[in-house]
Amino acid sequence: MDDQAVVAATRRWIEQAVIGLDLCPFTQAVHVKNQVRYVVSRAPHLDGLLEDLDRELDFLAAADPEEIDTTLLIHPALLPDFADFNDFMQVVEAAVGEHGLEGVIQIASFHPAFRFEGAEPDDMGNFTNRAPFPTLHLLREASIERAIAAFPETATICERNIETLQALGPAGWAALWATQPER
Repeated sequence: MDDQAVVAATRRWIEQAVIGLDLCPFTQAVHVKNQVRYVVSRAPHLDGLLEDLDRELDFLAAADPEEIDTTLLIHPALLPDFADFNDFMQVVEAAVGEHGLEGVIQIASFHPAFRFEGAEPDDMGNFTNRAPFPTLHLLREASIERAIAAFPETATICERNIETLQALGPAGWAALWATQPER
């Protein structure tokens, strides 16, 4: 897949799952304002992906939040195994601290085989974090705080998402992707 196709697949996931199923009530606002930066890494190894992350942390920290509020760093080839990806997240978290960005930027993780600790692989709750490709979501803490203030029921989001996905079931999830996107 070329970079354009990787971004298109990720956008489709954002539009159909994250926004369409209302998995994150904060996503639609930044999406419609085009404040989401999509970056495809083609690093041939983890050190290169970490260098890409370093660049994106610096970029997002310096960017005007009205222009770029959040970044999705996507790697379509590295870390296909979720356990390896999950282990790599420790290095990712350390990078945030090394850049002096703790309390400024946090990173959420998404993966095609995402699995919450203690959950069965086919548990629909895992699908809240299942993206088409291994993805690091760089979020501004200030934006999260504003979103939480505007949506005081944030404590119920995770529980509601699991209920939504369980009601949807595997067939409903598959149906989200059965039709080609309109463009």
